[in-house]
Amino acid sequence: MKRQSPLFMGIIYAGLGALFTAIAIQTVNSSGWGLFAYILVLIATLDFGSGLRMIMLHFKIKAAQKNKKK
Repeated sequence: MKRQSPLFMGIIYAGLGALFTAIAIQTVNSSGWGLFAYILVLIATLDFGSGLRMIMLHFKIKAAQKNKKK
């Protein structure tokens, strides 16, 4: 199995964060701030954070590879 790049995984995590955010907004609009809405917001926050860290890792790896070639 081929390893996925951190950029790809970061985009996937950010997309999941956006999806969970949209679901949380719909849940709050329909039934208010219940436990399920808080859980969705928590999951969205974790996904956005993980996605951002993966994307930053991708650019750090690329910069390190570029500096290594010089």
